[in-house]
Amino acid sequence: MTALEPFGTRLRHAMDERGPLCVGIDPHASLLSAWGLNDDAAGLERFTATVVEALAESVAVFKPQSAFFERFGSRGIAVLEKAVQELRAAGALVVMDAKRGDIGSTMAAYAETFLHKDSPLFSDALTVSPYLGYGSLKPAVDLARENGTGLFVLALTSNPEGAEVQHAVREDGRTIGATILGHLAAENAGAEPLGSFGAVVGATLGALSSYDLAVNGPLLAPGIGAQGATPADLPGVFGDVVRNVVPSVSRGVLRHGPDVAGLRVAANRFADEIREAVASA
Repeated sequence: MTALEPFGTRLRHAMDERGPLCVGIDPHASLLSAWGLNDDAAGLERFTATVVEALAESVAVFKPQSAFFERFGSRGIAVLEKAVQELRAAGALVVMDAKRGDIGSTMAAYAETFLHKDSPLFSDALTVSPYLGYGSLKPAVDLARENGTGLFVLALTSNPEGAEVQHAVREDGRTIGATILGHLAAENAGAEPLGSFGAVVGATLGALSSYDLAVNGPLLAPGIGAQGATPADLPGVFGDVVRNVVPSVSRGVLRHGPDVAGLRVAANRFADEIREAVASA
């Protein structure tokens, strides 16, 4: 396998070419039902194949939620493996939303599962949790650098429970969230046009002027669509770094299935609205 360009470089090019949109692939039981599918491995396979058929050649980034595949055991993982490979073959980037976080050899094994070039689940980036200490992510950081992949580290998430950890203040006066952002800025120092180590920052959080989001890396922003945020909200939340935002939409697009044309129209509409919001910032 030819060595990949760094993830940040590939991400910038993909968003410039295809538009700044990430579509989350979250096959909830309720969504399968809405599509007229059974909540089983066959329904999962049909759902996923339809999303790939509709969007793989036009959307820049996909974020499959691993849990919704894992719940069907080996058959679900097989569906996920096939989807990852087909999406990447179509020129899209895949961010595996697995939120892994552990220490030592266990963290290394998680990294190898999703970031090693020979893995059947090899993805362009992985979501990870730093709450065993940022240094616990070192095996994933090292493997990502080696393979041209990236990480999205949970920093300022949109769930209300996250605040009790992420806004907690350390002895040095910085919050935990700010500390994570500082680590990412150091990882990305000197990278052009964009670093490969990004943060997860909710689009529903409102103005974040008290946080320095200029980490020279991508900011994965869930929350647009069903969770209440809109593309027009992005400049107010992210300010000067809005061009580095990877806005993630799941149900806002997927609810238009199983009609392939409907999925394409919805994805194109979100991409256009995000592009306009970024351009006006």
